[in-house]
Amino acid sequence: MTSTVARDRYWDVVETQPRERLRELQLQRLRRQLDYVGAHSDFYRAQWRDLGFEPGDVTALDDLAALPVVGKSDYVAALADAQPWGSFLAATPDDVRRVHFSSGTTGAPTPVCWTARDLDRWADLWARMAYSQGVRSHDVYQCLFGYPWFVGGLGGTAGFGRIGATVIPAGSGDTDRQLDTIVRYGTTSVTGTPSFVLHLADVAARNGRSLRDTAVRHIQVGGEPGGGLPATRAAIEQQWGARCYDGYGSLEFQPIAWECEEQAGAHLAEDFTYAEVLDPDSLEPVPDGSPGVLVLTHPDKQACPLVRWWTGDVVVLDRDTCTCGRTHARLAGGVLGRRGDMLVVRGVNVFPRAVEQLVRRTPHASGEYQIVLSERVTDPATGYLTGIELRVETDVPDPAAFAEQLTAAVRAELNVRCYVDVVAVGTLPRSTHKSKRVVREGAT
Repeated sequence: MTSTVARDRYWDVVETQPRERLRELQLQRLRRQLDYVGAHSDFYRAQWRDLGFEPGDVTALDDLAALPVVGKSDYVAALADAQPWGSFLAATPDDVRRVHFSSGTTGAPTPVCWTARDLDRWADLWARMAYSQGVRSHDVYQCLFGYPWFVGGLGGTAGFGRIGATVIPAGSGDTDRQLDTIVRYGTTSVTGTPSFVLHLADVAARNGRSLRDTAVRHIQVGGEPGGGLPATRAAIEQQWGARCYDGYGSLEFQPIAWECEEQAGAHLAEDFTYAEVLDPDSLEPVPDGSPGVLVLTHPDKQACPLVRWWTGDVVVLDRDTCTCGRTHARLAGGVLGRRGDMLVVRGVNVFPRAVEQLVRRTPHASGEYQIVLSERVTDPATGYLTGIELRVETDVPDPAAFAEQLTAAVRAELNVRCYVDVVAVGTLPRSTHKSKRVVREGAT
């Protein structure tokens, strides 16, 4: 919750709590939350009854590992069991104040609910994020995240408004109007997906305008990988003349990690979420500094609380105190990839973000690309990938030399066979939301 202390650098004093005190706070809230969840969530009540688990069994944070992880498939199944809200709901329908939905790209859109207190927490997390990046009440904030159905736009509007900034709820799309608004109203802060932020800069440049000449000085990106990639961040900062900060969140957990002005990894809001990083196969904790899948628990949520939620996102945890003075653990390098998005090429794990880093680092590449899963890179007998095919934009006079250079870089750094198809700048689709980087073609 918002602190009333003088705010010179920190939105809330909890951001600088010693780690011992922070763990005590987490345990206190977690035990209270487990009592609440066990009493009000039909899903967890049934699961825990079958396991013989009682909330009082947790006397230390590590005791939470006695419970199984749950994921999207469990949530979807629970919706079928108790339509329309599902058996994860732990508040009465009368107490639900907001419902947002998943994109529905892999099935029917799934609802996630918030009570009034949940919404207050949500706004405060956004405010804490923006404040840590230098946003103050004199700023003009233009939200480039979508509003219909999507979770990002309203959160940013509430959080920046809580700081006292002037809010322009622009939404995504309508590129020319976005650019005109930035100039006319002196926008100083924007949020959006990396794809759309780069798209705006590209359109501005093609129209003879430079975003470096605007008042924008900080950009918060999220919703897709990119903000944590040095090459993507550099492209955004170079084209906008502003600092770019990576953020992490989800429909279920809102913004729970973000970079401060040090840009040294996204700080987890550890008073709002309890994070574990697990080996994806053994489900055992991995040492700090090693990659694993992020598993999250709400220590304080009313409507749809989650316990040991399998995000599928691969991260590396760093618990060292940041030079900004904040003590909460950081996601070193942001989200490294999504377990479900990982490609296995002849035994080598390849994440799309690693490919993006190489493409954006390659001279004369526009930055737009697609990973094409086609018959060309698929073993017809097994269906396994034998390489990757990249479709990349450039307008260089010698596309063959460009393709050879990028092919060599992929083989050297990712250790996989690569085929590069060069297309003209403007060929690949642009997105005002999340770009689709992996496409399937042919009989794969």
